[in-house]
Amino acid sequence: MKKRLAKIFAAPWYFAAFAIYPPLALIAYNSAEMRPAEGMRALLLSLLAALVLFGLLRLAFGSKQRAALTVSLWLLLFYSYGHACNLVSKQWDVPHLAAWMGGLWLVLAGAATGWLARRRTRVRKAAPALNLVALGLVVTSAAQVIIWTAPYSGSVADDHADVQTLTVPAGETPPDIYYIIVDSYGRSDLLQRSFKIDNTEFIQNLEEMGFYVAECSQSNYNRTEVSLASSLNMDYLQNLDDAYQPPSIGRGRLWDSISHSAVRADLEGAGYKTVAFATGFPWTEITDADAFLAPSPLWSQMTSFETLLLRTTPLRHLEDTGSINLDEIDGQRFRQRTELIFDNMDDLAQMPGPKFVFIHILPPHPPFVYAPDGSWTDPAAFLNDDRLYTGASYTKGYRNQVAYINGQLEAALQTLLDESPTPPVIIVQGDHGPWLQNGSGKFMILNAYHLPGHNDLLYPAISPVNTFRLVLDTYLGGDYPLLDDISYYSPTPDIYNFSLVPNPCLDR
Repeated sequence: MKKRLAKIFAAPWYFAAFAIYPPLALIAYNSAEMRPAEGMRALLLSLLAALVLFGLLRLAFGSKQRAALTVSLWLLLFYSYGHACNLVSKQWDVPHLAAWMGGLWLVLAGAATGWLARRRTRVRKAAPALNLVALGLVVTSAAQVIIWTAPYSGSVADDHADVQTLTVPAGETPPDIYYIIVDSYGRSDLLQRSFKIDNTEFIQNLEEMGFYVAECSQSNYNRTEVSLASSLNMDYLQNLDDAYQPPSIGRGRLWDSISHSAVRADLEGAGYKTVAFATGFPWTEITDADAFLAPSPLWSQMTSFETLLLRTTPLRHLEDTGSINLDEIDGQRFRQRTELIFDNMDDLAQMPGPKFVFIHILPPHPPFVYAPDGSWTDPAAFLNDDRLYTGASYTKGYRNQVAYINGQLEAALQTLLDESPTPPVIIVQGDHGPWLQNGSGKFMILNAYHLPGHNDLLYPAISPVNTFRLVLDTYLGGDYPLLDDISYYSPTPDIYNFSLVPNPCLDR
């Protein structure tokens, strides 16, 4: 056994592991923002390129050991380039940084290749140690991905979620239920104070359609996946599962609790079908819904992960030459998913029911890709040199997209109301407040309800945790008493380390 292991580790396969590691490490680092599958194409292409280079260099050098070491050094230089550029640019203002860094990296690559091509001493002894290092890096990153995103197998993800047997009252037609999340859409008073947005006309239009707008509503949590896991399971996370306690930072079960929620289980048990849309964010994509609508995939279209990985390499300078606009590639996918939702409102209204439709609309959340009239904007124009939003640029982009979304929402909601055979239940809700806010501003949300015949049950400070408690009790005979409306803040990455946040609106 020892001899077999020694033979395996003497072979120079470490270059292949080093080719896998950079994409895999980036997947692990961004596990909270993506599905691992989004990075598989880049990982496989990296591995394939390394294998091709290894084959060519083995022929050129007549040595697989030298070929493996050369490929590994090239990979190190290739994938470290972007990080080195970022580090230098943050420390010093270097004119023509791309030329200097590109020249330095070429010199390093050439020197290493020449040294290995001419070197007479054997490099075989390096293989076991390099194999061990490469294997350790890959295993560590793979473990991180598994810990963060491992799914939970079960009809309802959370151990303590309250699933009930619901029934439609005799002689009544169950209403379609639309749960429309408008990401980071703030409450009117916050929009006026922080963004100088007068949202009076939009709110009045909602009220004229028959909506009740909760004027003191706050989200229960300050980030999307935590907020939705709570609202779709009708309870606070602290009560739903022991996994949602510090020091845990894993999100696999959390994400699963959104796609396999108590609300979905209740409604499907009562004969509802589930309809959902692609969002680009794994935690809000219910891919196993009865109907899951997504833009047609294009193999040629880069994923968000691939644009991120590209920026860690010398290929980032394709942007500088105008050969490619990575932000616009991301923005185009963002637009496709947004417009798919609004383009399908007629079909949704006429789709046979009863149905539970979960819609996550990303704007006004960045990237900022829409002007107020719906024309396209360049998302890169709102980012500074460090690829961050300033207060001014975020405000401009947010104002643009609120104006655009308001018009789209009004038309979409009117379509649902006009074309649905039975008056539908519609909830239009922010999952949390806008970015760059302090204190309770992170939680102030739009929260509007169309509950046919029952708007009188609503109240100004109703929060998302009580949304479906009220809906299911009212229309399907549920027994879900209302909870206290409470807001909890948690930092990144300690997303389960909760602290209370007051609702100052209640003190007016």
